[in-house]
Amino acid sequence: MSLKHTLHPILIFAAILGVAMAANGVFMLINPSLWYTAVPGVERTGLFNQHFIRDIGLLYVAIGAAFIGGSVSPIYRVLLWASATTWLTAHALFHFWEVAAGICGPEVLWVDFPAVTLPSIIGIGLTFWAWKRASSPS
Repeated sequence: MSLKHTLHPILIFAAILGVAMAANGVFMLINPSLWYTAVPGVERTGLFNQHFIRDIGLLYVAIGAAFIGGSVSPIYRVLLWASATTWLTAHALFHFWEVAAGICGPEVLWVDFPAVTLPSIIGIGLTFWAWKRASSPS
């Protein structure tokens, strides 16, 4: 793998996203009660549940690992990024469904956007970029 390929800005960006996702997961695992009160919008989603927060924390660590792993492994990049993005997108769509079902008002979508919808959009873009690059002749 060439140095130019390794240092592609998209790969660096994906690795940074992975670190952010993993850091969120570690925060959820280490101090779920502080995470619950510190992250905007979380308290409105229901009562504190330490076990559930830690379960999701494990998922965020795995998502972070997938973005980091895909950044350094071209062979598995599309699979890793698509897998992580599938959950991120399902999570974002669920938030939209909650609004459509009347569980919460549309204003929550703006509160949720940076941590829920934006990572999904970024993941879709990264996965498409990786897929296009993998399917083009070398």
